[in-house]
Formats: sequence, structure tokens, C-alpha cells
Amino acid sequence: MPLITIADEATGAPSGPEWTMEIGEETVRLDELIRRRVFLEVAESGARVDPGERTRVTLDAFGRNGFVVLVDDRQVTALDEQVRLYAGSRVIFLKLVPLVGG
Repeated sequence: MPLITIADEATGAPSGPEWTMEIGEETVRLDELIRRRVFLEVAESGARVDPGERTRVTLDAFGRNGFVVLVDDRQVTALDEQVRLYAGSRVIFLKLVPLVGG
């Protein structure tokens, strides 16, 4: 099964945490990829939070343009879009931070 890297980044800030995830299929919908990323983060953090609720909040944030998802440097814009993943693919969750004064 191919391994991909998932990273959190924010404009104008140092890179955040990175995870490695095993993917069993070549294509996956963006909303499913986001769900898997949230479940991975919750599992690794040991936090007592509901991953289903955290997923709902994260999908809502995507819909409000709170972050964008880049897969191998290509922006994925729709939750129902099929994302093609390869061994070594890099998925970046980029939080958008407003410009100062803007």
C-alpha cells in the first residue's frame, strides 16, 4: 500500500506537524481524505474528542475557505472531487491567514 505524507501549514508561519498515512486505493474523494486525516490526528494526539464531530467542523471550515488542500502542489477545490494519490504523494492542509490590515 502506498504511503503518503500529510502536512499542516499556514501562510506566513513555520510548517506544522506531518503524518505518514497508508492509502489502500489510488483515488479517494477529498471529503474522505479529510476524514482520514482528522481521525489520524485524533488517534495520535490521544485527545478525548469525537473524531466524527471534529470531521464535521473541519469540513465546514473547508466550505468557508478556512483552509485549502494541495495534493502534489495541485489545489483540490471540491469535497466530492476524486483525488489521485501515488506512493510519496504530499497532501498539504494550508490554513489561510488574512494579511495584516486586510
